[in-house]
Amino acid sequence: MNISTDQSSLLALKARITSDPNRILSTNWSSSTSVCNWIGITCGSRHRRITALNISGMGLIGTLPPQIGNLSFLVSLDLNSNNLYGELPPEFSRLRKLRVIDLSVNRFFGYIPSFWGNFKDLRKLSIETNDFKGFIPNSISNLKNLRFLSMKFNHLEGNIPIEIATLQGLKVLSLGYNSLNGSNVLAFLNISSLENLDLENAGLTGALPSDLCRRLPRLQKLNLNLNLLNGEIPRSIVECSELQLLLLMQNNLVGTIPRELGNLQLLQNLDLGKNRLEVDSCAAFHTKGLNYITRIDPIYQKE
Repeated sequence: MNISTDQSSLLALKARITSDPNRILSTNWSSSTSVCNWIGITCGSRHRRITALNISGMGLIGTLPPQIGNLSFLVSLDLNSNNLYGELPPEFSRLRKLRVIDLSVNRFFGYIPSFWGNFKDLRKLSIETNDFKGFIPNSISNLKNLRFLSMKFNHLEGNIPIEIATLQGLKVLSLGYNSLNGSNVLAFLNISSLENLDLENAGLTGALPSDLCRRLPRLQKLNLNLNLLNGEIPRSIVECSELQLLLLMQNNLVGTIPRELGNLQLLQNLDLGKNRLEVDSCAAFHTKGLNYITRIDPIYQKE
């Protein structure tokens, strides 16, 4: 395979595009010019093979051809914010050099392929806002270099696999707005690198673990809105000293809002609304930098 193979693969992709509203591919992707000069294409300086394909935000409608699997030097694939649809071709499995897969905000459907677990160099995997269904494959635990994982706004079901806890380099994890049963996920997550945990509307049940912040000490954003969490907000939440955003709206939380929240000096966004919480009249929410508090909605104020 050579650069001619890469060019043929992209021309096959172009042929699958049924709508190109900005006429970018139709006018720029031409065999009369070097493929390395096409819009959205990056070639490596050493082998002169395509290393990055970025056609995000072009409003394209179409499907992926099997020839996509011939881009054997591809490191980054960014197709986000289009109207691409269909199942991913099995030939996708050949793209073993990939570090970035961003398919977000499209209409891809079918099951999440287990072969993604073979992409050992993958750093970012984002498929949010599509129509994928089925279970999150356990093979995801093979992605030891993964830093960013987002699968929210799909039709995934079943448990959040415990194997996710083995991704010790993960910084962003977002799985909400699926049909998941995430009843025990907060109990087993032990990823010290995690900075952003977004499990809004992820089917979480049970209580907030008292040792959550000890296991996730670098959390900056914690979004657990729209779940079925119960019990009290643990006072140990203050151990998440880097928290900037804390969203616990619309759960079944009870008890007193911990005054320790006032010690979170970096907190900027706090939402505790639509729970059954009491507020201590002495509680201080004068956290430095806190500029957005919505719907604390206590059921009564303790004197």
